[in-house]
Formats: sequence, structure tokens, C-alpha cells
Amino acid sequence: MAHLILYSKPGCHLCEGLQEKLESLTAKGFTLEVRDITQQPEWQQAYEYDVPVLYLVVEGQTLGVPRFSPRLSAAEIERRLQRLTLERSH
Repeated sequence: MAHLILYSKPGCHLCEGLQEKLESLTAKGFTLEVRDITQQPEWQQAYEYDVPVLYLVVEGQTLGVPRFSPRLSAAEIERRLQRLTLERSH
């Protein structure tokens, strides 16, 4: 099982759109943790101008995920995440 960490902030439409798509993947073997950057000063400093930021945790390794186009479907995001998961588990 792969774990996703999404750094987000309230009112960010790109964040909300990506979160919605990622939530649909939880039935397909992914877990999702959403971190509101306004809740931790170090998160806000690190990601203030970059949200949404997504990480994939596979076998204890935390990997940065390249930014997805907001136009990608949930199915395409799933394919790309599964590919990243397979690459890291081999």
C-alpha cells in the first residue's frame, strides 16, 4: 500500500481539485493524508507558493511527486502514481 501526503491550504482551488481526485484513489490501495500548511509555520514557509505539493511514501521512502496538470483525470493520476510506486519497490 502506498501513502500519499498532500500539502494544501484553504481556498486553494488547485489543492481542492487534486485532493478530490486523490480521495477517489483510497479505494484502490492508496492512503491519503492532507496537511494544511497554515497549521505549521515550517510547512507554510516551505510550501506557501508551491501548493499543492504531493509526496508518495513507498516502503518507508518519501518521494516527491512531479506536479500534475489540473486537467488530468483521477484515472491518469492513479496510473502515474502506480508507475512511481512500482519503480520504487523494485
